[in-house]
Amino acid sequence: MNYRYRVYGLSLTTEETLPGLEASAVHGESDVHLQLRSEPEWVRQARALGSRQIVRLEAEPQNNDPALVLTSYGEGRFFGLSYTDGTEFMTDAAAQRLWGTWTEPWTKEDFTTYLLGPVMGFVLRRKGVTPLHASAVDVAGSAMVFCGDAQSGKSTTAAALGLRGVPVLCEDIVALGWTGNRYWVEPGYPRVCVWPDSVEKLMGRRDALPLLTPNWEKRYLPLDGVLASFEAERRPVGGIYLLAARTAKEQPPRIEKVSPKEALFELVQNTYMNWLPDREQRAREFEVLTQLVVQVPVRRIVAHRGGDEKYMSELFSAILGDAEELSRSPATGQPNPN
Repeated sequence: MNYRYRVYGLSLTTEETLPGLEASAVHGESDVHLQLRSEPEWVRQARALGSRQIVRLEAEPQNNDPALVLTSYGEGRFFGLSYTDGTEFMTDAAAQRLWGTWTEPWTKEDFTTYLLGPVMGFVLRRKGVTPLHASAVDVAGSAMVFCGDAQSGKSTTAAALGLRGVPVLCEDIVALGWTGNRYWVEPGYPRVCVWPDSVEKLMGRRDALPLLTPNWEKRYLPLDGVLASFEAERRPVGGIYLLAARTAKEQPPRIEKVSPKEALFELVQNTYMNWLPDREQRAREFEVLTQLVVQVPVRRIVAHRGGDEKYMSELFSAILGDAEELSRSPATGQPNPN
């Protein structure tokens, strides 16, 4: 039996269910076919080709993240993504075929965490999609994108707005599409992954949400319509918010306008897997982002490191109020009047 999932605008078909995703009936061809565990013949053939390590990302102990090695087989005919914990993926150049496996004590939940993050980020890039390292919510029919460095609060902001009744489109990866002279955000999957300290700030207890996997302390907010909801349809980009480094000064949160030139500089640094593109791909990505910041208003969110419950409420109320104002004047494909 086959299961079909929709993730970041791509249809993903596999023979097994995947935790945290909602399957639909299988109709027509899929963008990506995923096979699990037992190596198919095409993977064995790929391994027999000459290989070249493209990049190695070192582990991040503070996040319990293992090292990732990206390998090219057959001069770019196939690519392997291997983690030091034994989790492994292989894809063809067009990212139409994808295989993955894991070893004990890791579970399918752990495997799916990798799949929905770096692996799908790699797949999107192979298919020519520009992914931002960001989250997005749906405010009055417009996608509001929250972009920033690691641990800047992208997922926490999406979760906070989700708990305030705002549908969440995606977290961690924002896949940008272009249709009808506008940029769109494709929906991700119905979860927001957050660290325990963020859960405590949002809900009062570090264990108020379920664990993402049995082997990791990270937790997730289900977007199942109970505490928060998921927006399963794509939305046009109505605004972009850059999450500034938190300041030590205890001052009210504020939202500042950002010029297109400054916004472009920051977005280029915050694309997903920005170490991956070659010169031609980077030039195309630069063109996409240039048009994006000309078309869409960009803001910077400035907040301080602390923040009691009242401050957090003020912060997210300010964000929502500004986003609602932007949604009333959606981008039209014309230059940004910012």
